[in-house]
Amino acid sequence: MSGNLTAANCVFQLFIPDVFFTPQQLQGFSADDVFDVDSQEAVQTQMGVDGLLSAGFVYVETKQSITLQADSASNDVFDAWRAAEKSALNAFPASAVVVFPSLNRKYEMTRGFLTSYQPLASAGKILKPRKFGITWNRSDGAPT
Repeated sequence: MSGNLTAANCVFQLFIPDVFFTPQQLQGFSADDVFDVDSQEAVQTQMGVDGLLSAGFVYVETKQSITLQADSASNDVFDAWRAAEKSALNAFPASAVVVFPSLNRKYEMTRGFLTSYQPLASAGKILKPRKFGITWNRSDGAPT
């Protein structure tokens, strides 16, 4: 299905076992900014004094930001996650599956932590979207 780049049919399932018994499907994304994923530094390099470059594999985290409309019911998922952590004085890991039907791709993320939390929407003429950050231990993609 080439030439189809829609994000409208993207499905994002977030599972936080310490907070919810079942995965939560996120909905109500911002129109212009559903989510972002930072690029990763794939290897570490070091230049020797003789001008030869060496490189080595290193594990790196995946940083993702998720943007939800101020009136999205999925804001409650992040509010509950943060409230549970504050109550327990602990960090609760999550996992996620993101499916892009338009690309025939699925991504699985594991051992993610809520590393950025916007407690309420900013306000202007209208309420602005809320943004949340999750840092994932692993993110792997595959065709569906």
